[in-house]
Amino acid sequence: MHVLSGIAHTVAEVIVFLGAVPLVIGVIQFLLIGLQRFRHLYEDRGDVYLPRTAILIPAWNEAPVLTGSVEALLALHYPADRLRVVIIDDASTDETPEVMSALIRRHPGQVRHLRREQGGQGKAHTLNHGLAHVLDDDWAEAVLVMDADVVFERDALWRMTRHLADPEVGAVTAYIKEGSGKQGNYLTRYIAYEYITAQAAARRAQNVLGVVACLAGGAQLHTRANLEAIGGRFDTSTLAEDTVTTFETQLAGRRVVFDGYATVLAEEPASLAGLWKQRLRWARGNLQVTRRYRDVWFRGRTSGGTHRLGSFLFGLIWFSLLATPVLLVACSASLLFLYFSDSDRAWLLFHVLWVINLICYLLITLLSAVIDPSTFRRSWFEALIYPGAIAICILVITALPGVFVPLLDRIGLLPQDGSVHPVMIAVYAWLALSMPIAWCAKLLTGTRLRWLAPPLLHLAGYGSLLAACLVASFVQEMRHAQMTWDKTEKTGKVAAPR
Repeated sequence: MHVLSGIAHTVAEVIVFLGAVPLVIGVIQFLLIGLQRFRHLYEDRGDVYLPRTAILIPAWNEAPVLTGSVEALLALHYPADRLRVVIIDDASTDETPEVMSALIRRHPGQVRHLRREQGGQGKAHTLNHGLAHVLDDDWAEAVLVMDADVVFERDALWRMTRHLADPEVGAVTAYIKEGSGKQGNYLTRYIAYEYITAQAAARRAQNVLGVVACLAGGAQLHTRANLEAIGGRFDTSTLAEDTVTTFETQLAGRRVVFDGYATVLAEEPASLAGLWKQRLRWARGNLQVTRRYRDVWFRGRTSGGTHRLGSFLFGLIWFSLLATPVLLVACSASLLFLYFSDSDRAWLLFHVLWVINLICYLLITLLSAVIDPSTFRRSWFEALIYPGAIAICILVITALPGVFVPLLDRIGLLPQDGSVHPVMIAVYAWLALSMPIAWCAKLLTGTRLRWLAPPLLHLAGYGSLLAACLVASFVQEMRHAQMTWDKTEKTGKVAAPR
């Protein structure tokens, strides 16, 4: 029994430290960014490369945003005779046809309207309708896929096309920033900060690794040759056609590049219900991609060395995100087990774990401020409270136990005689508890208690909400729930750049 107890304690101790893996991996990605210069992605290649580019925009009831998006595209620093904008109207029931008629009159020959009389099949089917039209003739040398609400900075497109001068590059993606600005709310500011870490940092790190996880669905540029090589169609069997296209491009031997200087603005969900719907679709899509490419993970390069999807570090990055909910629950369970069996050991491990988390949290926050200062200035409060107010308190207390533990002891929040104490149980279990609490914040939207949702999310943490959404995606995939492409409602809050 003593041997079994020792093994159980050792396993529990290891699991506790696994709880810090997602944050540690996040720090590693930030540190990799400094090596990007050695990839020579932005070196002067001579003349600017400006291929004839067809822009595909799938649209279903996007009348409020189409005019702004199209006008911004036609005002890009790019030769007008080398741009065509194709709106694929997925049987819209709003004023989309009227909006398109006006745009075509203002820009004859540059704007085209393809209408599907029977829609509702999803974004990939809509895109394939437009792609077949574009590839039917030989005009387009490159194809840009974007969302109807996305607004490109004036120099974004040529910054993307310059990479296509390299014949080894098959596709390029841009840095999508949350674009509602002063019209946004606390949730859009959380998203704005999240995109610094998930795009500006993570995808720069992936450039260094030589493998990119996903071409942003709202800003992905392909060479014609690349699209033809992967079948001339976007995947319709998953909810992640953009990620499948990214993987297939690299498996076919072409590189994918993220250009952090090519910036586009997008309107993101301003409600918890809208955010949940969007992220549930993304999470399910990632699970489907994980299963689809199960023979690729951790296999190293192919015999010809044409892609790095199987590299160990890329696999670790991918699975550390997918495993976050499991790691959080397992970490909390291990801490509770140690608390009831060896409270002194539990406190030591808990202290070390949260000090590691604090270091990672501070590094990620500070580096985010360096990578995108303007976005950080707008969302600094959400950046600081991103882990949640409760987690911040735990971070501070465990970092300075000599200051705070005696104070908590004096006011009766800590056990006096080594007995079990409900506060300590809640603290040790917090990593797991934060997810259902964040989920409750989402449930309150649409009810008379919706005013409680923001403070509840601030307490639990935005990251905990994303982890809870990932749990919901696991459940839906196990139940084989119907795949529906629910679009996010847009209001046209993103202003065109001047």
